[in-house]
Amino acid sequence: MGELTNTSDKSSKKSWFKGLKSEFKKIVWPDKELLAKQSVAVIVMTVLIGIVIAVLDLGIKNGIELLIK
Repeated sequence: MGELTNTSDKSSKKSWFKGLKSEFKKIVWPDKELLAKQSVAVIVMTVLIGIVIAVLDLGIKNGIELLIK
């Protein structure tokens, strides 16, 4: 009785790996030019958001200091 579940367990694992392999074949990898453009965009946006957060932090800090004094 335990062997039946073991056999179906093995076949379900094989089926899962087959499905995984077929899904990996569907992946379209970007070329170097697109990858470079997207990487630059991510870096620029990260720096800009960091600057915005720093300015907001500085403004809030100075505002609180003015209220406390």
